[in-house]
Amino acid sequence: MTLPAAASQLVVKRLGQVAYEPALEAMRLFTAERDRDTPDQIWLLEHPPVYTLGQAGRPEHLLRNDAGIPLVQIDRGGQITYHGPGQLVAYLLIDLPRRHLKVRELVHLMEQALIDTLAGYGLAAVRREGAPGVYIDDAKIAALGLRVRHGCSYHGLSLNVDMDLAPFGWINPCGYEGLRTIRMKDFGIDDTVAAVGEQLLGHLVRLLPPVAPGAASASAAPPTFEAPA
Repeated sequence: MTLPAAASQLVVKRLGQVAYEPALEAMRLFTAERDRDTPDQIWLLEHPPVYTLGQAGRPEHLLRNDAGIPLVQIDRGGQITYHGPGQLVAYLLIDLPRRHLKVRELVHLMEQALIDTLAGYGLAAVRREGAPGVYIDDAKIAALGLRVRHGCSYHGLSLNVDMDLAPFGWINPCGYEGLRTIRMKDFGIDDTVAAVGEQLLGHLVRLLPPVAPGAASASAAPPTFEAPA
């Protein structure tokens, strides 16, 4: 997909498979050290198997752990989710005030980029009121989780492409008992995670408002916000 000119306002990193905790630390460090002139970044990657539990997450949503998958408590909102190979992860490191974006607008934008990506594969995905993420026939195919510090976001979204779904069966995904999870592979889609990532990237860049000339940087923004998975 050809990216629009707005992509020049972003640094895109295609990182392959990265262990979760080093990626989290890198996001935190980038966000802490960026200034008003730091370009926004989008990272596309996969993680080895890991459960992540949001800041106010309840450990009882991990029902069992047959494979001994590591559990990491993190600083996004929301409950427990699973990341593993075959799942596309996109981290959005965005200075919201510079793009005149509110947090909930960014969440809506991320959901729309996922919906548009899936539509390109012939899949009709939707939002669900009060349950961030993207769904097909009441089954979750993509999750969202954000942290915003001083107006700058980190964490992002995950889209199930061609992954082992069994570990989702050992949790209440995103805190919802009995929630089914699905993947693009279930619909006969054979694209790689990298290929799907390029489609998603194109939609994210298309939907992100440009950096406004002379826009206030995040230094003038409210301190923190957590968006659930």
